[in-house]
Amino acid sequence: MTPGEALAAECARYTAMGWMRGTSGNLSVVVDRDPLRLAVTVSGKDKGELTPEDVVIVDAEGRTDDPVRVPSAEAGLHGRIAAVSGAGAVVHVHALAPVVAAEHWPGGVELRDLEMLKGFGRQAHDDLVVVPVVPNSQDMRVLGDAFEAGFRADVPALIVARHGVYVWGDDLHQARHRLECLEWLLRFEAETRRR
Repeated sequence: MTPGEALAAECARYTAMGWMRGTSGNLSVVVDRDPLRLAVTVSGKDKGELTPEDVVIVDAEGRTDDPVRVPSAEAGLHGRIAAVSGAGAVVHVHALAPVVAAEHWPGGVELRDLEMLKGFGRQAHDDLVVVPVVPNSQDMRVLGDAFEAGFRADVPALIVARHGVYVWGDDLHQARHRLECLEWLLRFEAETRRR
């Protein structure tokens, strides 16, 4: 499967889940490490209707030589996450649960003692996971700096307040599983909020 085919399929899945409404969200996969290059979904298209051609190759800063296809404005943050974390794929969706959780816990969302944490790559018990929350910005360097300042190798996610969530993994498959589990965990926290 080509990067374009894989990204289009994942976008269709997330759109069906209501996590990529309209033209929102973006996904990427690393296609080369030296130098870092990523295939990123294009900007301005309905993610549920993407074709394998609706991707563009960008460098670590999110820049492209493609004269036709425009990458997501957030491609630079994808590059920063892939470079710092070593991830092979980064997914960014606008699921509601992470945004609501960030409203309640702007300093970071604490998760513990939930079986679904195992699907996020952590222990179900006796393991405190704090998902970082950073303020939103339209400047990807600002978001990248905030991501890097709070980066922990054992927490493959970042919530951007009043915006959405980024989750990464070795490949799109792992990133998807982590995202699905994290969305469940954050929804649980928001709906059972006692703090």
